[in-house]
Amino acid sequence: MTTTMQNYGLTWTDLDGTPRASVVSYDQASAEQRKARLEAAGCTAVEVVETKPGERPQPKA
Repeated sequence: MTTTMQNYGLTWTDLDGTPRASVVSYDQASAEQRKARLEAAGCTAVEVVETKPGERPQPKA
């Protein structure tokens, strides 16, 4: 049996309106925790996005 690791990244908008994206990959549970911390800090449009190994999400314009 093989286990496939799924990677996730995040995109969000900072308090000053700057679009951002994570530069690290997370597992799903960690990505959801990071999303909650970003939202608690006041960031908006926080999204968890599925990524491939070595791939980074792009900030939304």
